[in-house]
Amino acid sequence: MASTTDRATFLVTGVSGNIGAAVATALLADGHEVRGVVRAAGTDVPAGVRPAIGDLDHAETLVDALDGVEGLFLLPGYAGAADLLVAARAKGIRRLVQLSGGSAGSRDMTNAVTAYMVGAEDIAMESGLAWTILRPHAFMSNALRWRPQLAAGDELRLPFAGVRTAVIDPADIGRTAATALTNDGHAERVYRLSGPESLLPADQVEILAAALGRPLRLIAQTDDEARAEMLTQMPSQYVDAFFDFYARGSLDESAVLPTVEEVTGRPPNTFRDWAHANADRFARPATT
Repeated sequence: MASTTDRATFLVTGVSGNIGAAVATALLADGHEVRGVVRAAGTDVPAGVRPAIGDLDHAETLVDALDGVEGLFLLPGYAGAADLLVAARAKGIRRLVQLSGGSAGSRDMTNAVTAYMVGAEDIAMESGLAWTILRPHAFMSNALRWRPQLAAGDELRLPFAGVRTAVIDPADIGRTAATALTNDGHAERVYRLSGPESLLPADQVEILAAALGRPLRLIAQTDDEARAEMLTQMPSQYVDAFFDFYARGSLDESAVLPTVEEVTGRPPNTFRDWAHANADRFARPATT
């Protein structure tokens, strides 16, 4: 596939989080320049990223950051996304990679998570840019949510213990996004992405236990216990959405898909790879 110029500039959202940081890291590794959108100076970003201070709910704050940019990577759910893409097209920006989720394919607008994913996809597809949509399975990095429990002991009380998922390393999402941003042949494609193995939560806990050298044990939450805990962490409509996905089974993320290797030329990382690479993050305070 034909690539862009040897060195190009890309605007990446979410650079202080797992997915945006992975996209930025992959682009930097290929020799490109990354402007990372942050809301405040001093926000931690990957080494080499040039912060672009602005608010994606207010696109006018980022118009200047679009100058000289080849392509954009966007997380879903920003109120200013449509206006930002209008500005991007006016500045001659060519490519867009939009992160979404597997449930967007159903277009079930009664599900709050699906609705905002579909909204992001529709804006991307109507932008006039050469768009690529990524619909990854659940992230391996979601295991970092277990850190508060791990700080208290070796028991992990987890929801949806019977649900298999081919979880994906954010690094593989990053490599896929970087490939789509820097190579021809990915315009108007929707890529479903998975990791290389379908795992139960108990499988993930066992693998993480080996990586950490700890005798971890999973305790399956009942649906009532899971709902009560989740309601302390997110609005009720999102709790309902996740129960729709995983308790009622409207979203199946168990399939192992070939997409990452087909797009990037490299097989995706295993959960064991991710757990060993990120073991030190489980030793840090849960707020990091």
